[in-house]
Amino acid sequence: MVAVVRVLTAFGLVVASPLAASAAAGPVPGTVVGSDGAAKPRSGAKDRLLFHFKDPRISESSGLAVSPTHKDVIYTHNDSGAGPQFYAVGPDGGTLAVFTLAGAAARDWEAMAASVDPATGQGVLWFADIGDNLNGAWPDYSIYKVTEPKTMRDATLEATRYRFRYKDGGRNAEGIMVHPATGRLYVVSKEFAGSIYAAPVKLRTDKVNILRRVGPAPIMATDAAYAPDGSSFVIRTYFSASLYRAPGELIGRVSMPSLRQAESIAYTRDGKSLLTGSEGANSPVYSVPLPASAAAGTTPSAPPRNGVAPSRVAGVPDASHATAGDGDGGVPAGVIALWLAVALGATGIIAAIARRVS
Repeated sequence: MVAVVRVLTAFGLVVASPLAASAAAGPVPGTVVGSDGAAKPRSGAKDRLLFHFKDPRISESSGLAVSPTHKDVIYTHNDSGAGPQFYAVGPDGGTLAVFTLAGAAARDWEAMAASVDPATGQGVLWFADIGDNLNGAWPDYSIYKVTEPKTMRDATLEATRYRFRYKDGGRNAEGIMVHPATGRLYVVSKEFAGSIYAAPVKLRTDKVNILRRVGPAPIMATDAAYAPDGSSFVIRTYFSASLYRAPGELIGRVSMPSLRQAESIAYTRDGKSLLTGSEGANSPVYSVPLPASAAAGTTPSAPPRNGVAPSRVAGVPDASHATAGDGDGGVPAGVIALWLAVALGATGIIAAIARRVS
C-alpha cells in the first residue's frame, strides 16, 4: 500500500495519503478506546516529541527498541535497501554508534526487539528480515539475534541467524516481539486479516523453525512490542496502537500522534509510555503516555500457559473467527474501502502509463 501511495504522489495524483486523510477514523487524541468501544481520556497525558533522528543515514527507520541495559539509548535500523546495520541513538536524536552484523543479510528488515538473557543479565537484540511484499515470494525468513554491545562505539558484531517458515504459508510481516520472562519470539503479520505467530520455545539454527498462528492482529500491523513485565503487548498500525493482555484478549486502543508513515513502536523501560516513530529523513520519535490501568511494571511476570491466554474480553473475536475490521483494533470499513479505491486507481494509472511508454 505504501508503494501505491508513493506512485500516486509521484505523479501528483494524491495530495494527502489515505493514511492522513483517514486519521479521524482512529481514536481521538489523548484517549484510550476500551474493548467496549468507549473512549476514555488519558488523565493528564500528553504526547511528547522526544527528538528527530539527526543522522542522514537513518532515512527509513523501520524498527525501534529501547536498550534494556544502557540508560537513554534507543536503537533503530533502516528498511529494505540498507545493509545489515543498526544505530544507537541518544536522547537528542544524535547517533552514538553504528553496528554491523557480521555475515547477515538485509533483504527487507522490518522490525527489531530487545530483551534480557535471564541467565546472564545481558541485553539481547533481535532483527527481523521478515518483509515480503509479494506475500510468500521467499522460501523462508530470517531473524538475527545479537548480544547487546557493552560500549557505544562503532563495531561489527557476531549474530546468530534463525530461519523461519509459517505453518500456513508465506506472508508479509513487519512486527516482532519477545516475551521478557520466557524469551519466546512472536511475529505479527501485516495483512487485512493479520495474525500473531509464535515461534518454537527453543529456536534451532540447524533447521527451519515453524511459526504457528496463535491469535488475530489488527489490520495492516506495522510493529509490535511486549511490555517490560510481560503483562501486555502492543501492536501498532498506521492509525493507532492496540493493547492486549494475550493474543485475542484486547485491552483497548491508544491514540497515536499523526505521522507520515507510522512504522515502529516500543515500550519505555518503566513500561509507562510507548515510543513510536516513522520512516523518512529526519523522522520524529514520540513518547505516548499510557493510562495507569494499562501501564506495565518492570519486573517480568509469568506468562499464561503456552503464552496464550485461555480466555478473552467479551466482544473481542478469538483467533478462529478473526476478520478484517473485528474489534481487535482493526480499521473501520470506510478506511478499508478508501485503501481499496486507491489501490484500484493506482493499478489503472500504472497500466495507462505502461501502455503509453510501450
